[in-house]
Amino acid sequence: MKKTIAVWFSCGAASAVAAKKTIEKYGETHNILIINNPVKEEDEDNQRFLNDVSKWIGQPILRALNKNYPNFSCVDVWEKGYMSGQTQYGATCTFELKIKARQQFEETNKIDSHVFGFTLEEKSRHDNFTKFERTNVIPVLIDAKLTKQDCFDILMSNDIELPRIYKLGYPNANCIGCVKATSPTYWNHVRKMHPQTFNERAEQSRKIGAKLVRYKGKRIFLDELPEDAIGRKMKSYECGIFCDTK
Repeated sequence: MKKTIAVWFSCGAASAVAAKKTIEKYGETHNILIINNPVKEEDEDNQRFLNDVSKWIGQPILRALNKNYPNFSCVDVWEKGYMSGQTQYGATCTFELKIKARQQFEETNKIDSHVFGFTLEEKSRHDNFTKFERTNVIPVLIDAKLTKQDCFDILMSNDIELPRIYKLGYPNANCIGCVKATSPTYWNHVRKMHPQTFNERAEQSRKIGAKLVRYKGKRIFLDELPEDAIGRKMKSYECGIFCDTK
């Protein structure tokens, strides 16, 4: 019986190319599953991108959901009273909608190896992940010496339009209004590009008591953030089986 490789597709450029490369390299010898953990708060164009990638790789992209959150919404997770900061398992939204969903998927699907969108410049992150989290990870993009920019180029050369969220100035295709972010630069970008989302995060975080943004060395509520406040350049907040910043 063929062994199974699970490629965890995040609707980002790197995981899309990782799926393609995995199928090209292991498709004849392994059973390849491409799996997405949908999150309601992502940009709606991510679904268009998912469909385009599915056609490109020639197979369907499965969904893995946490049965306790059928609406796959971060807002529902935060309503339980914890919004900001990380637990030992990472951010609560990541744990419930990504990690827990993956664990439930694995209860009914035997997976021998995993593939994530670690690119060449993220080798140290891959090494740390395999050291502390899982050893059965295949570094498809790193082995191919592909950077994040290479992944963008590959998609564009195949006439696959990148997710709209990149064009809107965000560094990745994850949720809009990510509560792991603390930068005034990031939150004022959300306020400018997605004012409704900013207001929703401000209202919910105030209700919960979560001070999401750091301004002048101090944590404050979003509704206290000056509109002209600028912090460091926006970081890339990765959100998948793991949860950290770089």
